[in-house]
Amino acid sequence: MHRAFRRGDRRAWADDRARRDGERCGRRADARAPRARSVGREGCARDLGLGAARAPVAEPRGGGEARRAGAPRRGRAVKRRGFAILLAFLVVGALLRVAVGPVAVDGGIALRLGVPSGEVLSLRGLSVLSALVVGAALGLSGLSLQTLLRNPLASPFVLGISSGAGFGVACVLVLGYLFAWGGNWVGEAFGAVTGAAVALAIVSRFGRGGDGHDPTTLVLAGVILGSIFSAGTVLAEHLVPHGLRGDLLSWMAGRLPEIPDRGILGLVAAVVVLAWLSLAARARALDVSMLSDDEARSSGVMLAGLRGNLFWTGGILAGVAVAYAGPIGFVGLVGPHLARRLLGPHHAALVPGSALAGAALLVTADAARQVIDLGSGRLPVGVLTALAGGPAFLWLLRKGAFR
Repeated sequence: MHRAFRRGDRRAWADDRARRDGERCGRRADARAPRARSVGREGCARDLGLGAARAPVAEPRGGGEARRAGAPRRGRAVKRRGFAILLAFLVVGALLRVAVGPVAVDGGIALRLGVPSGEVLSLRGLSVLSALVVGAALGLSGLSLQTLLRNPLASPFVLGISSGAGFGVACVLVLGYLFAWGGNWVGEAFGAVTGAAVALAIVSRFGRGGDGHDPTTLVLAGVILGSIFSAGTVLAEHLVPHGLRGDLLSWMAGRLPEIPDRGILGLVAAVVVLAWLSLAARARALDVSMLSDDEARSSGVMLAGLRGNLFWTGGILAGVAVAYAGPIGFVGLVGPHLARRLLGPHHAALVPGSALAGAALLVTADAARQVIDLGSGRLPVGVLTALAGGPAFLWLLRKGAFR
């Protein structure tokens, strides 16, 4: 028994010594700077020969907080740089559109680079404004459709919505001719919005799969539906006299008005501003809606109302743009993608960025077409955007931007 007591004393003495050594090493670790206390205590285990693995050195105090504080600053810097690039793009295109234009010379018409004056400057300024408004409408329409369908391929032109709007306008023109109605842009806009909404509803129905909208099926449905509406528009051409047929063909190619009507342009601009404000007010809900339905509902987003808003916003913007300038392709597709690459995925920046990108693209295209004359007049802006937007669309597909 005496030996048992002695073994117990030795065990208690060893435990007490280990406790004192641990406290001493803890105080020594607390005094070490700038290493963290946890690292110091693990170092004590190594000093005591307990075989602890070498602990990683902790980062200096405040490093995590500094990194977290720097992330928003970097994000804001990226957005400022992106907006600056888009704004510079728009300003350069607008200056070129104002400075370059045809002037009357001896023997015909020639292009001249310079600052116009008087009525010429006013007309060119209105042309810039009309291209800006239509481009912003197409950019916002493309963003609305891409968010609604959760599909980066969605755009008014690719999905056949522009063709549907064009068919609606053609129907209004034919009915106006048959029943001797006067020309009314509001009626044409109503026909365009109706045609765009019908086309969007059909494409959305046929493109829906088990887990949302399938990109391939969506594009195929849009191409087929666009062909059907285009054939219907051509059929409508043969129901109007030859005088109207030429205007209808020119409008179908996508042509900005040479002399914009201030009243109609004001109505289109008002629609674009209202759509912009509506989308900007729902920016956070739009971000959440890109998640699954269950995640979006658990975050408190009313998906039915939001999708209805996106449906009509995309359809109305596409219809108004087509009624004013005809079907102009690829601006609604490339504009949101350009904004997304420069500004990031958040809709608080994407909404103004898509409008700005669409406006910059169309204003620049309108400026470029002023110097392209193939002998029979300048190209319609819709032809130029298709020639430039088609390769850009293929490049985005090649880069995997739609995955």
